[in-house]
Amino acid sequence: MKRLLVTGAKGMLGGAVVAEAERASEAPDVLACGRDLLDLRYPDGVRQLLREERPDVVVNCAGWTAVDDAETHEIDALVVNGSGVRALALGCEEIGARLLHISTDYVFDGTARTPYPEDAPTRPINAYGRGKLAGEAVVLGLLPRTGYVVRTGWLYGAGGRNFVQTMIALERSRDTVNVVDDQRGQPTWTGDLAARLLSLARSDAPPGVYHGTSGGQTTWFELAREVFTLLGADPSRVRPVSSAAFPSPTARPAYSVLGHGRWAVAGMRPLRHWREALHDAWPSLVGGPI
Repeated sequence: MKRLLVTGAKGMLGGAVVAEAERASEAPDVLACGRDLLDLRYPDGVRQLLREERPDVVVNCAGWTAVDDAETHEIDALVVNGSGVRALALGCEEIGARLLHISTDYVFDGTARTPYPEDAPTRPINAYGRGKLAGEAVVLGLLPRTGYVVRTGWLYGAGGRNFVQTMIALERSRDTVNVVDDQRGQPTWTGDLAARLLSLARSDAPPGVYHGTSGGQTTWFELAREVFTLLGADPSRVRPVSSAAFPSPTARPAYSVLGHGRWAVAGMRPLRHWREALHDAWPSLVGGPI
C-alpha cells in the first residue's frame, strides 16, 4: 500500500485510521479527507477526487451516523450511506483501488441469541440500518474482487462523542447514573479497529464481509460499571434500567453481538476482548474531549 485515502478523516474512527497509518514503520502517503475535501452527497466530486489522487486503497469512514435523525430524514441519510458509497465504489473501480467500507451491526434485527456470523441474513429495523445495508450491497456488487465491508458497533475512542466518554463526564457530574441493561453488544476501541483495517488493507485476504468488533460481549450497564471502576468510583452508582426508560424514535437491536469466523480465512485473529482493549485505551480517553 503506497497511497491511502481516508474519508471521514475528521471523525473518531477516521482520525484513528489516519494516526495509525502515519505512525506505521512503512507509512503510506496518506490523504486525510474530511467533508470539506470529499463529501459523499456529491458523487461527481467524489469520483473526480479519486481520479486526481489515485489512491491504491480507500478506507471509507464517512457516512450519516446520526441514527435518530435518519428516522425523519431517511432519504437524506440514504443519499450519503447508499448513493454516496456507490460513487466511491465506482471511483475505486475506475482507478483499480481497493475499498474498505465501514458498516454496522444495525444491519441485523437483534433477535438472535448467539453471535451473528458474517453470512447471517440481514434484517435492519431502522432507517440507519437500511441505508448502511444499501451501501454494503453497492460495495459487494460493484467491487467483487476489491471490496471489503467491515461491520462494527459500539465504537469509542478519543476525538469524538461516544458512550465511554459520556460515562466519564456523568461520573463527575451526577451521584447516580441510570444505564440500559437490556441491549447487548461489543464495545470496540477505534485504535484496535484502525490497526486491523490497515492490516486488512495490506493483506491478501479475500474480499467480502468481516466483523470488526471486539471479543466478548456486555451490556451498556456493565460497560458503564467498568468505566466507573477504572475511574476509581463506586460502580454501584450505576443503576440498571430497561430501554423503555429512554424513549427513542429509533428501534435499536437488543442483541448486537457479531461473530468473527471470517478472520481465520484471512489468516488473522479476531480483535481482542473488549475489556482488555478498554484498559489499554484508558489513558487516551481520560485525557481526551468529554
